[in-house]
Amino acid sequence: AGGLAGGIEICITFPTEYVKTQLQLDEKANPPRYKGIGDCVKQTVRDHGIRGLYRGLSSLLYGSIPKAAVRFGMFEFLSNQMRDEQGRLDSTRGLICGLGAGVAEAVAVVCPMETVKVKFIHDQTSPNPKYRGFFHGVREIVREQGLKGTYQGLTATILKQGSNQAIRFFVMTSLKNWYKGDNPNKVMNPFITGVFGALAGAASVFGNTPLDVVKTRMQGLEAHKYKNTWDCAYQIMKHEGPLAFYKGTVPRLGRVCLDVAIVFIIYDEVVKFLNKVWKTD
Repeated sequence: AGGLAGGIEICITFPTEYVKTQLQLDEKANPPRYKGIGDCVKQTVRDHGIRGLYRGLSSLLYGSIPKAAVRFGMFEFLSNQMRDEQGRLDSTRGLICGLGAGVAEAVAVVCPMETVKVKFIHDQTSPNPKYRGFFHGVREIVREQGLKGTYQGLTATILKQGSNQAIRFFVMTSLKNWYKGDNPNKVMNPFITGVFGALAGAASVFGNTPLDVVKTRMQGLEAHKYKNTWDCAYQIMKHEGPLAFYKGTVPRLGRVCLDVAIVFIIYDEVVKFLNKVWKTD
């Protein structure tokens, strides 16, 4: 259920992820190539066509299915251990379960796949792109940098994904408990699930966009400029100021709200369907 939800949502929302990554990689010192979101889209379509907005989709798609599967699988595993006698999961325990789910997906899937995705997108901005596709890119990265090359920015990724899912599941659990009141078995329709998911996504964006910026820099082609995650954050603050930590917030906000809403809707509906099938059998 989680894997299916992850695959569908990333196909819908990838162009905004592409724009967000481009704006974060567009450092002030270069000088900036893009004036804003609209200019980034215009230049990309002009130079590479509509397909340019989907450069790097394959790496993210290959990762989104197992990522969502690991995330929801770990969350369900942990939440089943922490529910009370009535089957309720309070907000604090929801936060802890979300944190565990985020750390699990960061280590198992997100870090290597996001590193490849960022390198793909960054590679396109160079005069002579060298990656011809997902598997060719992975092979070249591993050949040149070893497996370590696919695990750049691991600390930032764990911090980002852990806080990300902790915030999302905390908000989602809180809203679900509020909506269901004293009846934990009360059915939620997809619209309500989507609204709650969008609110959870928005909360996570404002909570951890700085970590996302650091993670993106650490996984870019110029990651060698930074000694480690903390040095990257220090260099951004020193040379670009605090506002640089919120680069790409607007496109990320739109993508994440839609992303989280879609994922929770699809996941909940697939779980409902599977529960009916199993009960029937």
